[in-house]
Amino acid sequence: MVNPMEQKLILSEDTELKIDTATFSDLEDLNELFDAYRVFYEKQSDKETSEAFLQERIEKDESIIYIARNEKGTAVGFVQLYPIFSSTRMKRLWLLNDLYVDSKFRGQGFSKALIERSKKLCRESGACGMMLETAKDNHIGNQLYPATGWALDKDHNFYSWDVE
Repeated sequence: MVNPMEQKLILSEDTELKIDTATFSDLEDLNELFDAYRVFYEKQSDKETSEAFLQERIEKDESIIYIARNEKGTAVGFVQLYPIFSSTRMKRLWLLNDLYVDSKFRGQGFSKALIERSKKLCRESGACGMMLETAKDNHIGNQLYPATGWALDKDHNFYSWDVE
């Protein structure tokens, strides 16, 4: 039986990609990628806590996580989206919170494919769009996002507040 949440793509002559909605059976591979993602953002590696975090997101159905695998079945990247809402547009909005492709597999179209799958989720769920934030010094992301149709918001300030 074909998984309706699976998407198979040919990126080039030698690169095939399969994107699935992550489940508990993907947790080990997903956790390796997620921990590397956190280290990329200068957080301490903590695979035990990150696995519990991911398991809880899947268990509670609090996010959508897509995991990308190459033609050999190797997990090469993931994207995690959280549902939020736009009050002014009175529709669902998705927060693309995490996007990561293992450095060994970058430049092959995996990030773009994960973004395209995320756009498909927006259309399927009747959402009005997606938002994301990235560091100003994330040069790869700041080139990738405009190249995949994202617009930099120059009209609004982004503020944050952290609990001490």
